[in-house]
Amino acid sequence: MKRIFVIVLLLSCQLRFFAQRCESYSYYKAQEAQDALIADKVKVIESFVNGQLQNHVAGRGNGNETIIKIPVVVHILYHSPEEKISDAVVQSQIDVLNKCFRRLNADTIKTPLRFQSVAADCGIEFQLATADVRRRSTSGIIKKYTPVAKWKMDDKMKLNTSMGDDAWDATQYLNIWVCNLDRLAGYSSFPGGDLKLDGLVLDFGAFGAINEIAAYGQGKTAVHEIGHWMGLKHLWGDTYCGDDGVDDTPKQASYTSGCPSSIRITCGNGPDGDMYMNYMDFTNDACLNMFTKGQKDKMRALFMPGGNKHSFLNSKGLLRPLIFEIPVPEDDPKWLHPQLYPNPVSNVLNLDLSYDSRWVGKSARIVNISGQTVMQFVISTKIMQLQINKLSPGLYFIAAKREDGLSLKLQFIKL
Repeated sequence: MKRIFVIVLLLSCQLRFFAQRCESYSYYKAQEAQDALIADKVKVIESFVNGQLQNHVAGRGNGNETIIKIPVVVHILYHSPEEKISDAVVQSQIDVLNKCFRRLNADTIKTPLRFQSVAADCGIEFQLATADVRRRSTSGIIKKYTPVAKWKMDDKMKLNTSMGDDAWDATQYLNIWVCNLDRLAGYSSFPGGDLKLDGLVLDFGAFGAINEIAAYGQGKTAVHEIGHWMGLKHLWGDTYCGDDGVDDTPKQASYTSGCPSSIRITCGNGPDGDMYMNYMDFTNDACLNMFTKGQKDKMRALFMPGGNKHSFLNSKGLLRPLIFEIPVPEDDPKWLHPQLYPNPVSNVLNLDLSYDSRWVGKSARIVNISGQTVMQFVISTKIMQLQINKLSPGLYFIAAKREDGLSLKLQFIKL
C-alpha cells in the first residue's frame, strides 16, 4: 500500500502546473535591484570569462581536458511525509547531470545533423559529497522537516532562520534545495551573487528522473539551472532576439514550449533555425539533448585560476572522510497541525505545536465563550503543558497570532 501511495505522489507531482520552467533571470534582476554592487561583480566575472576565451586558455581542446568534479549537497525540505523523497531519486538526478554534461545520454542521437558539429562533452561531472568542510562523513543528502508547506522565489528555503536549511560552503559545494515551489520548476543563483544564497532550487515535480512522460520529469531542469549557475544565459538572452554571449548558439526570438521537431526560423537564423534542443531553452525534457562547445568553454572558464569557481578544484567535498559520526535524526512531528489533548480536560492541557517551531516565544491567551481573556501565557516549548485547574467548567478557546499573519484558534472543554 505504501509503495502505491508513493507512486501516486510522484505522478501527481508531475502533473503539477508550472507557470514557468525557470525564473533565474527574474531572480538575478531582483538581486540586482537589492544590491547595486552585484551588476559590477557580474561584469567583472564576465570580463574574466571573455578574456579566458579570447586567449584560448579555457580552450575547446580535443576532449582530453581534465574532468572537473563538483561535490553536491542536496537539501530536501519536506512538509508532508510523502515529500521525503528517497536517496534513489536523488541519485537518479545526479546520474542525469553526469550523462547530460558528459554527452553520454542516449538521446544525443536526436541532436539534429545541422548542430552535431558543435555539440559538446563538457567534461564536468557531479558527485554527492562524501565529506563536509571538517572532513566528517556525509551522504551529501539532507532531509529536513519544515513547517512551510509552499515556497516562493525569495531564498527563504536557503536559511535556517526561515525554516529552510543553510547552504554548505558555496566555494566548495554545489547546494541544491528541493522543495514545494509555488508555480515554478526551478531557479538558480548566478556567479557573483551572495554565497549564502548560492545554488539552485528545484520543485519536487522537476527533480530526479521520475517520469519519462511528464514535461519536466527526466531531471533536465537541474541541468538547465546548473547551466545558469555556471554563467550560461537563456538562448534568447532574455530579450527578443537577444544575445546569450555564446558564438555557436544561433539567435532566437524567445523560449520554446513543448517539444517541436521541425526547423523553426526566427531572428534571421536560417537555414538551421532555433537550437531548441539546447539545455538552455525551455523545451520539454524529452527534447533537450545538448550543450555547445561555446557553452562548454564559458562554463569551464569559471574554473580557471582566478575564476569564480576555481576553488571547487580544491574542495574537500569528495575527499575520504576523516571523522565518522552517526548523525542523530530529528523526529518528524506526529501531525501537521496544532493539537490539544486531552479534550475535554480537567487539570492539565497539552498544547502540541511540534509541527511548527515558529510558535515558540509567541504570546497566547485563553478566552471564554463571552470573549473575555481569562489567562495569558508565552509558548515556551513546542509541546507545552497548561495548568487550567482554576478555570470554571465550560467552553474555552486558545488564541494566538504571529507576525507573519498566521493565527491559531483552538477550542477545548474544561470539565
